[in-house]
Amino acid sequence: MTGKEIEKLLKEVKEGTKNIEDALEVLKTFPYTDLGFARIDHHREQRTGVPEIVYCAGKTAEQVRDIFRVMIEKENNVIGTRANNEMYEAVRDISSAAVYFPEARIISVQKKKPVTPETSIAVITAGTSDIPVAEEAAVTAELLGNRVVRIYDAGVAGIHRLVDKLPEIRKCKVIIVIAGMEGALASVVGGLVDKPVIAVPTSVGYGANFGGISALLGMLTSCSSGVTVVNIDNGFGAGFSASMINRI
Repeated sequence: MTGKEIEKLLKEVKEGTKNIEDALEVLKTFPYTDLGFARIDHHREQRTGVPEIVYCAGKTAEQVRDIFRVMIEKENNVIGTRANNEMYEAVRDISSAAVYFPEARIISVQKKKPVTPETSIAVITAGTSDIPVAEEAAVTAELLGNRVVRIYDAGVAGIHRLVDKLPEIRKCKVIIVIAGMEGALASVVGGLVDKPVIAVPTSVGYGANFGGISALLGMLTSCSSGVTVVNIDNGFGAGFSASMINRI
């Protein structure tokens, strides 16, 4: 339940339009609904400002559908990450409002429009192969109500492609930099801007990239101040954190 929902319920009891027994019935699912295979946290938005977000990988399409159903019934916006088309079709069976972002692998059902800050988030990739992770970050940030500026394929092998976009990048409040290989782009961007940089190492690269570990270690040992690093391929984590910073 959101703070507004709790306030509305208490006012209804106070005004006599809802009796105590009915209010208790509403509160039975507070703070979570137990589905057996999952316990849906309805108190998340009250604590953090954002409803629980569903990590779909490893779940069946039916489990994803049932989780979405409970959250939709609570009039929540729902975001499901690492979702496939089968999961989307299952959710669409219960909600015509479901939208699938295939490159980001995100399912969204929006019941209410989030407030949009005036400032923006930049999402920059080193290469085209990093775009799926970048789209997870960008779509997450957009679904949380942020404006996003996408700048793709601007890696250090052709740094002029980044320099051309610096005026646009510097207008943003927070910058997400996504890179595989050796992960150098985050350090470069961090040395050119006065904004926080969230670096996302990707698993893009040849053998000695070790599935993203080389990029992760390169970003963690960056000499540029203000660079913070999330886990390998964790576009969602970067988009969520950038949204929190953008709303401060």
